[in-house]
Amino acid sequence: MTIRFDDQVAIVTGAGNGLGRSHALALAARGAKIVVNDLGGTADGSGASSTAAEIVVDEIRSAGGEAIANGANVCKFEEVEALVEEALETWGRIDVLINNAGILRDKSFAKMNLADFKLVSDVHYLGTVNCTKAVWNTMREREYGRIVMTTSSSGMYGNFGQSNYGAAKMAVLGFMKTLLIEGEKSNIRINALGPGAATRMTEELLQEDIKQLMTVEPVSQGMVVLCQEDSPNGVILNAQAGSYSVTELVESHGLWLPPEQQNAESIAASWDQIADQSAGKAMKSGAEHVIKMVTTAAQGIGHNI
Repeated sequence: MTIRFDDQVAIVTGAGNGLGRSHALALAARGAKIVVNDLGGTADGSGASSTAAEIVVDEIRSAGGEAIANGANVCKFEEVEALVEEALETWGRIDVLINNAGILRDKSFAKMNLADFKLVSDVHYLGTVNCTKAVWNTMREREYGRIVMTTSSSGMYGNFGQSNYGAAKMAVLGFMKTLLIEGEKSNIRINALGPGAATRMTEELLQEDIKQLMTVEPVSQGMVVLCQEDSPNGVILNAQAGSYSVTELVESHGLWLPPEQQNAESIAASWDQIADQSAGKAMKSGAEHVIKMVTTAAQGIGHNI
């Protein structure tokens, strides 16, 4: 069955170039009405211009779709609120939010100034929070919403020179994990996309032959799956070079130690067993983690819970 978004309204942030543009075009091609949000700055976040967003809007309209441009700075909540208000006034609903806006200011942590750390965190993490907060209540009222976070392998696994970017990209996953629980009763599903593509943010990092594989369109098709009506919930989908995979945070079964062994020496001596992932499991909530740990302890002392 073909995935469609007819009559749905989608907000795509950072949609003037690269992946955001590709996301906006992919959703529009499947019937969605698009708010093309882009501050119009450079890859490091400096400057502002509405030109890029307006060009994407023209592309969508030329193909028979509906779109409006918006230059809100995702770091400024009042501007994001105005963006959402404009979408509601124009089309009366918001079904999909794609949190894509981002910048890079790469340096090793030793050489990085904290202003660059804060700015990257503000755009990627707080920008995601601001946009999600702005649509949250209207999605709850309508009992429907699909939200896509943008994470990165730099956050999940680390990458030299990207402590600021990596920290923010891991933070959005922690944000997502709690929203999954809070949004479930209102039919709000939230997933994360871990993209890899040759864009202006990555062009200096990739070799020419690799760039040929790293096109944006296959990544956006993964995004489509994450925000459709029958989307999964709480999935981290990695998409790059036409390859797709799912990342999970997995916890070992663990080991209970009796009181006389609850010391650093015994923990160190039992490390292989504590860290053994052969029976690893992904937790659905912090509460599930606590229950698992307490159950392991109870079984250790001969009690059943």
